[in-house]
Amino acid sequence: MDRMLVVAFDNETKAYEGKKALLALDAEGSVSVYAYAVISKQGDGKVTVKKEDDPGPVGTFLGGSVAALIGLLGGPVAAALAGAAGASVGFGFDVDSARIGGDFVQDVGELLTPKRSALVAEIDEDWTTPVDTRMEAIGGTVIRRALADVTDTVNREDIAAMKADLAQFKAELAQARGDRKAKLQAKIDVLNARIQQRAQNAKEKRETFEKQQHEKAQVLKKKASAAGRAIRDLANTPV
Repeated sequence: MDRMLVVAFDNETKAYEGKKALLALDAEGSVSVYAYAVISKQGDGKVTVKKEDDPGPVGTFLGGSVAALIGLLGGPVAAALAGAAGASVGFGFDVDSARIGGDFVQDVGELLTPKRSALVAEIDEDWTTPVDTRMEAIGGTVIRRALADVTDTVNREDIAAMKADLAQFKAELAQARGDRKAKLQAKIDVLNARIQQRAQNAKEKRETFEKQQHEKAQVLKKKASAAGRAIRDLANTPV
């Protein structure tokens, strides 16, 4: 199951130990790690991302769920992650982009108190015990949430509502005169621009999600191929 994983630690050193432990679990086949970042909350409450951190096997994922979660936590995520991973952050940070609920963001915010650090990762795991056991052994507190599919239901409803307003403005414009007509035309122009922007954002979000799903499939395919080669090599090893 695809999940967002957050492991909070008392300091940055422990967070990097957690990252190494997570990657070790990936190498063992206990989980599949798609993207990750080590973050810290400063004394003033600002969340920072370690630019030098490796973005993971699917680097563009930092333009997706991991980036969105960090952005929701209040971090300067766009510049930091784009610099670290060449990520393209083409849409705003919201719970839809992060594919999690607002309550999860709140839980993470309460756990990541000032001067603490955390490992944030998008993973696929069938069993929670391996991660929990390894992280708890080094002092980490684990919370996770299953990732929802990207949905544009709310966005479609918003666009439909704006189009209804647009139709009303146009009907009134046909009968308006003078100053009122100019004001209605200005409203129409603004609404048209908003509708176009919403539609473009939805398109970009869907394309990003589809690309990420493809990249995740490629990661799993490579891991399966490597495992198959290892099994064949073992079978051909003389005893």
